[in-house]
Amino acid sequence: MTPSKVGIRRPNPKYVNLHVALSSSIPLVPRTIITAQKHPGWLATMHEELAALHKNQTWNLVPKDLAMNIVGCKWVYKVKLQPDRSVERLKARLVAKGFHQVDGLDFHETFSPVIKPASI
Repeated sequence: MTPSKVGIRRPNPKYVNLHVALSSSIPLVPRTIITAQKHPGWLATMHEELAALHKNQTWNLVPKDLAMNIVGCKWVYKVKLQPDRSVERLKARLVAKGFHQVDGLDFHETFSPVIKPASI
């Protein structure tokens, strides 16, 4: 018989004041793009990400073909904190839903921005 099955609940002391420390100064991470667009900080971060993607020529737009598998994308949000728990910056990334792709049909090569020691 575990304590929780008997109805005994003791809060963990390291989590008791966690909600008080985080609630006031750290912006909430949005779950949807609509809520992110209402916050000026998240909106500016999304514009910076799109500008960087266009500047780096990350993708090429091509005419849609009926045989193509269209790959969607989604925004991923993160609040970066400094060691003293103050907000360093808001980070937004536009990521492709690559799990819809099929090797050889949708793509023929893979790009990895990380250099492995074995490759050198």
